[in-house]
Amino acid sequence: KTGNFGNNVALERNKNKINLTSDIPFSKRYLKYMTKKYLKKNNLRDWLRVVANNKESYELRYFQINNEDEEEDEDE
Repeated sequence: KTGNFGNNVALERNKNKINLTSDIPFSKRYLKYMTKKYLKKNNLRDWLRVVANNKESYELRYFQINNEDEEEDEDE
């Protein structure tokens, strides 16, 4: 539910990065789940994916749509 974490979880934005800091145990897997849920709710799930770039962080990347275009060109 909204506001469930209260003041225990804080988000801060630096240019194109968002940092989440938590005073309570907060699993990386749960963060990925919540991010996917947000993307689906806002119809962005078809364009963006959540990728682990190291042990402590995730990043959002665009799906590589160029591969589909190349396959269509080869069929012609």
